[in-house]
Amino acid sequence: MISPDFFNIVLLGAPGSGKGTQAQLMKQNYNLEHISTGDLYRNEMAAETPIGLKAKHIIERGDLCPDDMTLDMLYQFCSNFPNVRGFILDGVPRTLEQALMMEGIGYPNIIPVNLAIFINVDKNEVADRLAQRALLLNRIDDTPEVIRQRILNYETQTKKLLEYYQVQNKLVEINGMQTIEKVFFDISEILNSY
Repeated sequence: MISPDFFNIVLLGAPGSGKGTQAQLMKQNYNLEHISTGDLYRNEMAAETPIGLKAKHIIERGDLCPDDMTLDMLYQFCSNFPNVRGFILDGVPRTLEQALMMEGIGYPNIIPVNLAIFINVDKNEVADRLAQRALLLNRIDDTPEVIRQRILNYETQTKKLLEYYQVQNKLVEINGMQTIEKVFFDISEILNSY
């Protein structure tokens, strides 16, 4: 069970916006557990768990894992950390449907969200960062066309989420074009106010 006392933060931002970097800083400074659904799936696949085997089959076909499967995995993971203040959710919700499910609409478990932090980075800067990361990590499949498509997919999916959390007064936008330290300072100002 996920405690209603947890303070859960959704990190939103395009690939390459610095979510992972900021999540690690938040984790170190605020006793929050960082969860990347991509990492969870990779761990499950490496361990060859039932979810991992099913996910591997789906991903190898080029499909996305079903929302309920992602949320089941997330809920299970969160339930293993009763002594943290809350969670930094990275990669979930990815769609408005997932956000509604996390509130218990069409899904049996509630994964509450207290705050959504949107790290806003210019599209061209995101493309540059992803291209640099592809070179550093030798990701030959991250071509300029693939990078542009990833950004487009992200924008299409995220716009509704931003509007949804804005209406709930849970959305805070951070200028991600600043230094890592300045972005974290701005995030800390928000978190400290809670």
